[in-house]
Amino acid sequence: MTAETPAPRNIPALLAALHTEKRSCTVLVSGTPGGAIHVRDGLVVGMETPGAPGVEVLLLKSRRVTEEDWAAVRAAGTDPARLARELVAQGLLGATELEIIGQAALFDAAFALALTSPDGWEVTAARPLLETGAAVPPARLVTENTRRVRLLANERGATARFARDRLAPAPAARDPRQTARLSPRHRTVLTAADGRRTPRDIAFTLGRGLFAVMLDLRDLLAQGLLQPPSGTAAARPSTALRTPPHPSTTPSQPSATPLPRRKR
Repeated sequence: MTAETPAPRNIPALLAALHTEKRSCTVLVSGTPGGAIHVRDGLVVGMETPGAPGVEVLLLKSRRVTEEDWAAVRAAGTDPARLARELVAQGLLGATELEIIGQAALFDAAFALALTSPDGWEVTAARPLLETGAAVPPARLVTENTRRVRLLANERGATARFARDRLAPAPAARDPRQTARLSPRHRTVLTAADGRRTPRDIAFTLGRGLFAVMLDLRDLLAQGLLQPPSGTAAARPSTALRTPPHPSTTPSQPSATPLPRRKR
C-alpha cells in the first residue's frame, strides 16, 4: 500500500512543492489580506494582494506612467499579458525597467502575505496577470522575507503589529528645526502619517512599497517625530481603498492535477 503525499503545511511548503513539480498555476490565498500567487514552471512570477501596492499602483501613483498613457495602453486590449507588451511597445517603460518594478512589487506582496497566517488556499489553473518578466524561486522569497522581518523588528509578530499601527505626528514634528534635516522622502512619509493611515495605506497613497514605507516610519519613530496613536484615533478605519485584483478571464488548464485544497 502506497502512502499518500502529505498536504503542504503552509504557503512556503506549497510553493516549494510546485517548484519541484515545475507547475504552472495560480494559488488563491484566503484571509487577511489574502491574494493570488502566480506560478509558471515552478517559479513565482507575480502576486496580487490588497496588502501591498501592485505594479499598476506603483506606476500610476509615482507618476512614472500618467493616467492618460495608462488609459491609452488599456484601450489596446484588456489581456494583462498584452498590457505589459504595450507599455514597452509605446515607449512608456523599458523591458528591464518593467521587470525591476515587477520584481519589487512581487517581493513586497510576498512580505505583506507573510505577516499573517492565511485562512486557507486553493490551487487553480493558471490565471492571467501583468507579466513583467519577473520570475523568482520560492526559496528566495522565504530568505528575503526573513531578512525584512529582522530589519524591522527581528520577529514576525512584532512586524505584523507594526504593519497595523496608525502612527501620528509627535509634538517634535511641528518644530521646523526637527524636520529641516529630513530627506524629501522622509518628509513625505511624515506628512502622510496622520494617525489614521496604516503603513499599507501610506504605501498605496504614495505609490511606494510597503516594506520601504515601514523602514521610513521606523526611522521617524526613532527620531521622535512619530508616535503611536491613542484613544479613538487608533480605532479609526483604514483610509485607503482595498481594490481586489482585476477580474480574470477564463484560465488555461494546468499541466498537472491540482494539489489538494487547503481550508481551515
